[in-house]
Amino acid sequence: MCSSDHEKLCNVNTHLSRRTLLGAGTGALLMSSLARHLAWADATGVTEKGRPKSVILLWMQGGPSQLETFDPHAGSKVGGDAKAIGTTVKGLQIADTLPRVAEQMHLASLVRSVTGKEGDHERAVYNVKTGFRSDPTLIHPSIGAALCHASDRGADIPRHISISPQNFPGRGGYLGAAYDAFKVNDPAGPVPDVRRQVDQERFDRRIADLSEIVEKQFARGRLKDLNRSRTLHTTATESALKMMTSEQLNAFDVSEESESVRDEFGDNRFGRGCLAASRLIEVGARCVEVTLGGWDSHINNHDLQASACESLDPALAALLKRLEERDQLENTLLVCGGEFGRTPTINPAGGRDHWPHGFSTLLAGCGVRRGGVLGATAVDPKLDPENPLDDVSDPVTVADLHATILKAIDVPFEEELDTPVGRPMKRSEGMPIESILA
Repeated sequence: MCSSDHEKLCNVNTHLSRRTLLGAGTGALLMSSLARHLAWADATGVTEKGRPKSVILLWMQGGPSQLETFDPHAGSKVGGDAKAIGTTVKGLQIADTLPRVAEQMHLASLVRSVTGKEGDHERAVYNVKTGFRSDPTLIHPSIGAALCHASDRGADIPRHISISPQNFPGRGGYLGAAYDAFKVNDPAGPVPDVRRQVDQERFDRRIADLSEIVEKQFARGRLKDLNRSRTLHTTATESALKMMTSEQLNAFDVSEESESVRDEFGDNRFGRGCLAASRLIEVGARCVEVTLGGWDSHINNHDLQASACESLDPALAALLKRLEERDQLENTLLVCGGEFGRTPTINPAGGRDHWPHGFSTLLAGCGVRRGGVLGATAVDPKLDPENPLDDVSDPVTVADLHATILKAIDVPFEEELDTPVGRPMKRSEGMPIESILA
């Protein structure tokens, strides 16, 4: 759907119809699905020193409980059934639901005091992924889109990827659909519908026919108005064809890894997604988002949180370890968190409800201080609805968290951009948290 800004540029009467694309056959289906996600760039040897920064976002969809993950208050009136365990950082404890992560905490920092103003899932996801609150007049770009826009260096495969996305994958927003995340599901095998299914001669003929149809449509509509010989569809077609023959596609397929490596990450969709994220970053992807659901625990909080942690614990621990062992943490920022936390109080159904007034996010790599901790939620909260921040020490706004992430991955957070209609927009409204940046 077009935002108000985009509506001034989009004329639905000049768009290609779905029927036209479908009529062009399999090649058209491939091109139309990839056209929104791919950008041309020179392939690089990203394992070299000095390679560009990348980010892996482990997205905990639904809102993980800080009390059952990274900020436990065992034995207190708000602590619930979670126990606290020691970590490889002196004095730092996390919940017993994450024993393997506890062994890797020396590689990461925790921000235990993130605060937002959105208690609705969709609005809160938007807030954390973009750094801005929802605005009906435009769509802001997500972190991955901002990174890809700030640096054109890339690879044959998409630079912005979302694995097992649920409702709200990363979007390009006012930067354009070319920066939307390329969505894939379980990376247990090769990406479907990317390799050609017919012989080369027939495939080339289909591509030529499709290109002729597309060019005629653009000549009658948008292309004529823009007075340009190339638009996004041309670049996207070239990128799609390049991707189809690239060996970098193999990075999506974790079945190429040994059984022992796959088992270390966990034999489930999320574990495989985390393993694929590491592989994709190595071959040139710039942002890979992996989603894990199951955190929205309005009932049976402890059981639901513990169940989600059974997937998170091995995958996050193995990913931290692998990034360190393969010298990727220097240039890869790992972010693990969700749209908000859960209430300190437990409701009559044994659940915890939405709570944006103090939740946790893990950060590692790209200059983030190792073994750091910032902020905490209160062990004995006052729960004053008028002053919720009284229960948080060293509060960090979502905007400041967003600015910190951008600075860590070398995106100029203070830069001002223009939307397609000339509206000036800052990349971030916040300021970086210097205390956790080395």
